[in-house]
Amino acid sequence: MILRSRLGTLAVVAVGVLGSAVRAADQPQDAPPARSQTQSAPPLDQAALEKKFAEDLSGVVFAGNYSVTAGGKEKPAEMEKYTITRVSKVKDKEDTWLFVSRIQYGKTDLELPLALPVKWAGDTPVITLSNLTIPALGTFTSRVMIYGDRYAGTWQHGKTGGHLWGKIEKIEAPADATDKSPGSPAAPK
Repeated sequence: MILRSRLGTLAVVAVGVLGSAVRAADQPQDAPPARSQTQSAPPLDQAALEKKFAEDLSGVVFAGNYSVTAGGKEKPAEMEKYTITRVSKVKDKEDTWLFVSRIQYGKTDLELPLALPVKWAGDTPVITLSNLTIPALGTFTSRVMIYGDRYAGTWQHGKTGGHLWGKIEKIEAPADATDKSPGSPAAPK
């Protein structure tokens, strides 16, 4: 009886070791080990994420493209450019951020301060507009995800909508320190 119990225990241990070896062999050599289901991710420091968000998005250009879907047809992408002079969290408003912006697309070139909600998906900020009226432009619904030096999302304006995507580029400081207008994006390194 004891021998049978020990053999059973040995068999369970052997199966477990063999299973681990098979899983390890299937995993690429330079991939990190899979996270245990019982192990949790370290808690996020929301204050640090928000500070980095404000720093990373102040003095930048969102340079990319947008597509237009209308009447069930997708039109080719066109250039868009959003210059963000400064981003700061609005006090006493949990998810609201002030974006001091210059919006350029098509024939539109407009400077505005915009109070926009930002939601967090873990460590990833998502700018969210739901039926927001922007003076001189109209009412928009949009979701724009920011990750690293890229942005991507969707937009809707009435029955017309589409996608937007591009790169976030830091603006070089102007040579003349008294010039308050944003410069051009920094040259790629």
